[in-house]
Amino acid sequence: MNQIIQISLIIICFASCMPNHESSDQKKSDSIINSIDWTAAPVTKVDSLLAKYTPFKLETDISLLDENYKKMIPLLIEAAKIMDDLFWYEAYGDKEKLLSSISDEKLKVFASINYGPWDRLNGNKLFIDGEGEKPKGANFYPHDMSKEEFELATIENKTGLYSFIRRNEDGTLKSIPYHIQFKDEITKVSELLKESAILSDDPGLKSYLELRAAALLNDEYQQSDMAWLDMKQNPIDIVIGPIENYEDQLFGYKAAHECYVLIKDMEWSKKLEKYAAFLPELQAGLPVPDAYKNETPGAETELNAYDVIYYAGDCNAGSKTIAINLPNDEEVQLAKGTRRLQLKNAMKAKFDKILVPISDELIDPSQRSHVTFDAFFANTMFHEVAHGLGIKNTINGKGTVRKALKELASALEEGKADMLGLYMINQLYKKGEIDGDINDYIVTFMAGIFRSVRFGASSAHGKANMIRFNFFDEMNAFTRNNETGKYTVNFDNFQKAMDSLSENIITLQGNGDYKGVKELVDNKGIIKEQLQKDLNRLTTKGIPVDVVFEQGVDVIGL
Repeated sequence: MNQIIQISLIIICFASCMPNHESSDQKKSDSIINSIDWTAAPVTKVDSLLAKYTPFKLETDISLLDENYKKMIPLLIEAAKIMDDLFWYEAYGDKEKLLSSISDEKLKVFASINYGPWDRLNGNKLFIDGEGEKPKGANFYPHDMSKEEFELATIENKTGLYSFIRRNEDGTLKSIPYHIQFKDEITKVSELLKESAILSDDPGLKSYLELRAAALLNDEYQQSDMAWLDMKQNPIDIVIGPIENYEDQLFGYKAAHECYVLIKDMEWSKKLEKYAAFLPELQAGLPVPDAYKNETPGAETELNAYDVIYYAGDCNAGSKTIAINLPNDEEVQLAKGTRRLQLKNAMKAKFDKILVPISDELIDPSQRSHVTFDAFFANTMFHEVAHGLGIKNTINGKGTVRKALKELASALEEGKADMLGLYMINQLYKKGEIDGDINDYIVTFMAGIFRSVRFGASSAHGKANMIRFNFFDEMNAFTRNNETGKYTVNFDNFQKAMDSLSENIITLQGNGDYKGVKELVDNKGIIKEQLQKDLNRLTTKGIPVDVVFEQGVDVIGL
């Protein structure tokens, strides 16, 4: 089995479910975690759970940053730690109560990785006795609330991204905005961002930090989203706030808190600039009727490359994000586009430690040379770019796609981005804008399905890959050698399957067809017996499912 080496996981104890960042309890928890012998080979059930992950240091070269930016980084990381605590509350509830109830220190670390007692890489399967199944609505809604009760309730802002649903004393439902629920914590984060803004000599970054500091206090994020897209020359970046709605699997309405602290790679970002200009042309060429592609991608869409130096909250739970496409606000996207952030160091970790070993085990030797980091980087990048293609609003008056498809929207959107990302690569390759062998991108994409499907049904990305694997299987996009257990891509059929699934997904989105999407997820969002056996082989070989990070100011040398 894969050996586990020492990692730094930050456990910050709650006082009455809320954070207390400088407490002695926090320091004690860190000390206990860091004292565990992580070098021993897995021998117990808990060791096997931890062996799903492989540790990786989030390092980068900060020598080119001036002293003020170096002073800014610890402030941003402190803000990130608060986001981490807020996500604990959203995902589970009382963090301190859970962790203090666990006597096995390794199990405590596994609970920290999962932000609760449910294994995110195994369909949220419970791994701690005495806890119940994970509520589909996490801690955003009362655990005893039914969908019907919510839909019948006439309360203000009940479907809003930035509010909890709770009960009044008489048992009726009410809505509590995040900035009220988390007033003390958000106030502290706002102060940290304003202090960071003072240190910035980049006007764009300064403006964004100031506006984001204000947005956290009232849950009005659109202006700061616009400012984030306006900044161009900032060497440091931070993505912070309630952003993605993956955690809400009841309705998909509620956004969860997270944070990335990032160092921009100016040289790589310059290389990526040209691709955004092709978005309108690629949108017009989508393999769907005109009604489903009449929206125009924002003209200011851009691609950038970064080294990430800190993950916190939603993005750090279970499987780790290696690329970002933001903002999610459809109005901002249509007005100004989005920014796609490629997290180079985290991406390289997953390629070397996970994708290459998977390819050696499951891809036929005749095609294994097609699995390359450049193709993996491009597939990941264009996945994020492709979020901007397609359709954001239904064509039949059902509102935004996200609202119409509710809790199923995320899985379908991830599937769309995978398909249209590969479509983009194919089209740009034909235009001579992408180098290399087109088959590199396709075989690497196939290997990537095996990597991502292991995230399980609790992940939108995992569900998307299950759907794609089964759809491609039915269209003979690949064959499996039953003697060797290796897979070979059938390139012509693969292209046909790609176009067919792309059309299917965009049509479902444009129609706001909740029933049709549910049928697709129920019928194809599953791991069949043969695939499960092949995935079990990866586990037997000790190939990790994902990474955990050693991160913080000490790791980067501050």
